Amino acid sequence: MNRLALFVPLVLFAGLSLVLLLGLDKDPSELPSALVGEPFPAFNLPALSDESRRLTEQDIKGDVMLINVWATWCFACRIEHPMLNNLSAQGVKIVGLNYKDQRASAQTWLADRGDPYVVNIFDAEGSLGIDLGVYGAPETYLVDAQGIIRHRRVGVVDERVWNAEFSELYERLTGGKQ
Repeated sequence: MNRLALFVPLVLFAGLSLVLLLGLDKDPSELPSALVGEPFPAFNLPALSDESRRLTEQDIKGDVMLINVWATWCFACRIEHPMLNNLSAQGVKIVGLNYKDQRASAQTWLADRGDPYVVNIFDAEGSLGIDLGVYGAPETYLVDAQGIIRHRRVGVVDERVWNAEFSELYERLTGGKQ
């Protein structure tokens, strides 16, 4: 009996190692989202630019758009921001979700770097981020005209990612018009 007990930790270690090894081929930027195919969560939050203006999920319906989770404390958001400015200049509608940030800092950040957003939701407490299952910034959601989430990207959206993950679906949803 004592000899058998010696092998239990070895078997447990081998089993755990196998589980971890199988997870190594997963791309962390392709985290699944239970919300893909579901309506964008209901919210009622202030606009970044005007504290008295309230925004709801109705403000993101009617057009195909990107919802971009960003913050001034997010280093990767600095890398991503020029691509968002470029997409906006091409006619892609982008709504910002300023996540767990300071209003004045975020406003200054946009004034200095350009503002690609048609509107910015100010989520200081992170409540909408929680409802979306946000892991951190940046995250980007492609939402159709009915407010249904069609794709989610955790991490920077650059030209390579746009072409590989978003462009074709965006074109299909917009019918090729922006």
